[in-house]
Formats: sequence, structure tokens, C-alpha cells
Amino acid sequence: MTDAHTSERTWNVYLSGEIHTDWREEIAAGTKAAGLPVRFSAPVTHHEASDDCGVTILGAEGDKFWHDRKGAQVNAIRTRTLIEGADIVVVRFGEKYKQWNAAFDAGIASALGKALIVVHQDEHQHPLKEVDAAALAVAKTSGQVVDILRYVICGELAGYTD
Repeated sequence: MTDAHTSERTWNVYLSGEIHTDWREEIAAGTKAAGLPVRFSAPVTHHEASDDCGVTILGAEGDKFWHDRKGAQVNAIRTRTLIEGADIVVVRFGEKYKQWNAAFDAGIASALGKALIVVHQDEHQHPLKEVDAAALAVAKTSGQVVDILRYVICGELAGYTD
């Protein structure tokens, strides 16, 4: 069994999905407490900055379609690059909003053959059935994601000893 504290490999984990709760911080705190060698990356989670990055950097647009398209394309540079470099992609679907971008990120991860963990509650089981089918694990909580990472990285399963 590999000891997380002596492992030379650092795992790259991309955290995609909803931006209205602290789920990313929960996973980061859990992996830190477990001593897991993980480096996290994520999309820009400041909503207005993400929406306006294209026009702020490249110039104003009179039509909202082109405003949004510029932002989406600039954000795609970050998203695609970080997903391509990830060992594991975690995509969380929140309760309040439809995260079409998160579903798209899950599709990109799947197409690239990335290990995909999807997180959502039972009420989204049916609308996310295709996304779930592409995932290697479907979790409901940040704690479950941390437990998956501990098992995958260290081969440690809570409650089991050698």
C-alpha cells in the first residue's frame, strides 16, 4: 500500500460545477486533513469576472450574444487546458441552477478519457443520467469525493486495515 505522505506523485484534480456553495473548499480541506498529495484547479468562480472577461480584455460588444461568446471563448482556454492536464475531473451539479457549463465540462472530460467523478443529489438523477453513465463514480457529498480520492491515491478504505 502506498503512503500518501511519501508518495512522490501529486495528483491534479479539476473541480468544475456550481459556484454558489463552498463544496470546493470542503474537498480541499478534506484532502489536506488526509494528507493527500493533490493540486486543485478550477474555472474562474467570480461570476461577473467570468461573464465579462472577454469584453473587458478584448473590447465591448453591443450585442449580448457576442458579449457572452467572447467570455465563453476566453474561459474555454482556461477550462480546456486545465481539464486536459487533470488526472481526475470532479463535476458538481448544484440544487438551485442548471449548470449547462458543468455538463459540457463533464463531456469534455469524458471525451478526453479523464477519470470523472460527478456529484449531485437524487433529484438530478434522471436529467443527468447520461452524464452519470460517463462517470466512474457518482457521489452525493464532498466527503464522498474525499474518500474516493483517499482510496484512489493511497489505496486506503475507511474501516479496513491490513
